[in-house]
Amino acid sequence: MIKTMPALISVGAVVGIVVAVVLVIIIISIIGWWISTGNSLKSQAVKIDESASDIDVALTKRYDLLTKELGIVKGYAKHESETLVGVVEARTGYKAGDAEEMAKYNNKLDELASKINLVVERYPDLKANQNFLSLQATAADTEEHLQASRRLYNSNVSIFNQNLVTFPRSLVAHSLKLQPRKFFQAEEAKRQDVKMEF
Repeated sequence: MIKTMPALISVGAVVGIVVAVVLVIIIISIIGWWISTGNSLKSQAVKIDESASDIDVALTKRYDLLTKELGIVKGYAKHESETLVGVVEARTGYKAGDAEEMAKYNNKLDELASKINLVVERYPDLKANQNFLSLQATAADTEEHLQASRRLYNSNVSIFNQNLVTFPRSLVAHSLKLQPRKFFQAEEAKRQDVKMEF
C-alpha cells in the first residue's frame, strides 16, 4: 500500500501541472490575440488617415492646376475676375479634415473647374494654347489620381468599419473606444441620372 500511494500522488500532481500549463497557454493565447487584434485595428486607422492625406494631396494639386489654368485664362479674359475670386476663396479656410470636409472642398473645385471651362469656351484661341492643353492633360491625370485615392480611402474605411462590428473584434474595438469612419461620398447632384438633350 505504501508503494502505490506515491504513484497516485505523482499522477495527481502531473494532471494538476498539465491543467495549469493548458490554462496558462489559453490565457497567453487570448492576451496575444487581443493585442494582435488591437494593433491590427490601429494599423487600419492609420491606413485610413494615410489615404485621406492622399485625397488631400490630390485636391491641393487640383487647386494648383486650376490656379495655373486661371492664370492662362486671365491673359485671354482680363474681365473674368469672378472666377479669380472664386479660386482664391476656394483655398482659404480649407483644412484637411474628415471625408465630409474633403467632399465639400472637392465640390468647390468642381464648380471652379466648370467656371474656367465656361471661360475657355468663350475664347477659341485659348483652347489651342499649348500651355493650357498641357495643364488640362495634367488635370485629367490628377482627376484619375483623385478617383483612385477616393476608392482606396473608402476601401480602407469599409474594412475598418467591418472589423468594428464583427464579433469578437468588436470587443477589442469597443475597449479601445474606436468609432466608425465616414465614407467619402459624392454630392447629391452627381448621383442623379444625366439627361442627354440634343
